[in-house]
Amino acid sequence: MARVLVTEKLAETGLEVLRQAGHDVDVQLGLSPQALLGAVAGVSAIIIRSATTVTAEVLQAAGESLVVVGRAGIGLDNVDVEAATRRGVMVVNAPESNILSAAEHAIALMLAQARNIPQAHGALVAGNWERSKWQGVELYSKTLGIVGLGRVGALVAQRAMSFGMRIVAYDPYIAAERAKRMGVELMSLQELFQQSDFVTIHLPKTAETMGLVNAELLSLAKPGLRIINTARGGIIDEEALAKAIRSGALGGAGLDVFATEPPTGSPLLSLGSVVVTPHLGASTVEAQDKAGVTIAEQVNLALAGEFVPFAVNIGAAAASEAVKPFLGLAEELGRFFSCLNDGLPDKLEVEYQGGLAGEDTRILTLSVLKGVFAAGTEEPVSYVNAPQLANERGLEVRESITATTRDYVNLITLRSTAHAVAGTLSGPGESPRIVMVDDHTVEVPPASHMLVVRNDDRPGMIGVVGTVLGRSGVSISSMAVGPSAGASTALMLLSTDQALPEGTLASLRQEPGILDVHQVEITSLA
Repeated sequence: MARVLVTEKLAETGLEVLRQAGHDVDVQLGLSPQALLGAVAGVSAIIIRSATTVTAEVLQAAGESLVVVGRAGIGLDNVDVEAATRRGVMVVNAPESNILSAAEHAIALMLAQARNIPQAHGALVAGNWERSKWQGVELYSKTLGIVGLGRVGALVAQRAMSFGMRIVAYDPYIAAERAKRMGVELMSLQELFQQSDFVTIHLPKTAETMGLVNAELLSLAKPGLRIINTARGGIIDEEALAKAIRSGALGGAGLDVFATEPPTGSPLLSLGSVVVTPHLGASTVEAQDKAGVTIAEQVNLALAGEFVPFAVNIGAAAASEAVKPFLGLAEELGRFFSCLNDGLPDKLEVEYQGGLAGEDTRILTLSVLKGVFAAGTEEPVSYVNAPQLANERGLEVRESITATTRDYVNLITLRSTAHAVAGTLSGPGESPRIVMVDDHTVEVPPASHMLVVRNDDRPGMIGVVGTVLGRSGVSISSMAVGPSAGASTALMLLSTDQALPEGTLASLRQEPGILDVHQVEITSLA
């Protein structure tokens, strides 16, 4: 029998699953951070929702008895997964518990927004019969733009099709063939806003998606566009959205999430064409039951030492001592490759050369996939669900091994029809190095902020790049230049002290002799 601490309200069905397994279930709700440190001492499992934060300090206070931390939901922003991994503590979640509820809530907000249902209800109960004032629009024949075609976005697409809507989507992590089979037309984010009558957001909250829907993007919107967001607050610039609605450029919005919750003082709350709910996407009886039962089952499996399907930080232990040092490099290469491709290719070839060719490299390929999908899915990516995500999103993965390598003891190469990147470990400290990008030889350590610049191979180009970055106050931390073997072009790989603002990227792309620029962000990796 193990002691399981539950710090937030969990469905009784979930608690009963734990009790039936013989565990001592200790429910302590509303603990302060300081009280939590005392409550976790000696527990074997901690189950939380979104209000409890499991920090490195909490993990240390729990001591050696702690086996697993369970999050009854999808997001893991409130769990220090890296610290848990270092301590050998498993972290599990319930990634599929609320996807149906979230999809249905997006449809509900779209219908409520299209037909002004909350506004008409409020007027009627106040004694006002206002049929003409609350005239709405039909969904039939309208274009729905889905930003993020993951599990929730795909469910929304299926349901919207039953209304006779045309479905378009922006998701660089979905293969074109996969989208085609779903009956969805892929396009750029700008095109989507220009063509859509309704836009619904289904993205994870990352450094790349924060403020994605901004004033510039809204200025491209089709007149009368209505925006729905049941994903995460902060993806939409709320001030810009309010301004666009007040000006009449947008028809309105249906929002379940906000940058600050509760959204006290938000300008959106005073707009008559905005429908709002207090983060109810997962608030159904069914979703709460599923989350409670799922997380209880995962915790039971972890405490029994069995395979845990929804663990987000297992897998490294299965790697051999020869392979283990390459796990971080493989994940960083996957993230780099994803940014370089601006999303997901149809096929990904992973080649292991040198000493790695004699090892079991399957865990390395899983690490590559973790990196590839790091910023492209609404749920945390793990060694367990990475292959499933690849299958769902239409990514074909091929592995190959070569016992010899010309220049390195070991080499990992990722390649698609458009791009390639390779990396190795170098020196006494086995430091990671990116040593090839698009068949240009370079050598730069992976960094949080990197830049790939393709340019004419002529004097002065390094100075051009340095000048543009310098004007924006961006410092270059490291840099390598690789000329092309068969063309008059070269490639620069730089790491910088910060991400480049969009204006700086635009200026760089406009410089004579600059052929292509890709910004690479590896900040989302744990």
